[in-house]
Amino acid sequence: MDFTWLQAQNRFLVRQRFTLMVNKYEVHTPGPDGREQHLVAFAQQKRLAFKEQVTLYTDPSKQYVLAGFKARQRIDLGATYDVTDHQGAPIGTFRKDFKRSLTSSTWHLEQPGLGVTTGTERNRTVAILRRIWDFIPILGDLPFAWPYHFDFTAGGSHPVFSVVKKFSLRDKYEVLIHDPRIDRRLVIAQAIALDALQGR
Repeated sequence: MDFTWLQAQNRFLVRQRFTLMVNKYEVHTPGPDGREQHLVAFAQQKRLAFKEQVTLYTDPSKQYVLAGFKARQRIDLGATYDVTDHQGAPIGTFRKDFKRSLTSSTWHLEQPGLGVTTGTERNRTVAILRRIWDFIPILGDLPFAWPYHFDFTAGGSHPVFSVVKKFSLRDKYEVLIHDPRIDRRLVIAQAIALDALQGR
């Protein structure tokens, strides 16, 4: 894949496809009509893995690696995830802020040269509703269909990127890039992790 072309993209569509043993994710750039057009990443996440590791491929054939992320620790609610490129070189890291996430999910993402970018849920009411939903019998086993949004900012105010969950029974997200310096592979990894690791 042409990295220069990928780095020039400012919008991605992420879709989860549910299967029995793994969660599958497809990341596309949108076409002029707003629908999925060019596939840029494909990933699978094994459920209940003791040490989370997800590889992002350029397509479902899994011949070429785009990037990947891996937890440093086993079963750690505040684990740091290292994001690497197709050759295993570091791109950046992200981690969930477990304490702040008790009321509103919060993530910290780092890219060399850019410092720390913090992502939080835009709507605290929706964040609380999601937590209540998880504790309701039967409902807790169903996907939370209502939209929610994550805004990632640097220095508390500079917008870097955002992830918007669409209204759907299956998880579907729109990713918008605001800062052209952020590595798109790091953004894609974080966007997938927001869904794949949200319950951890």
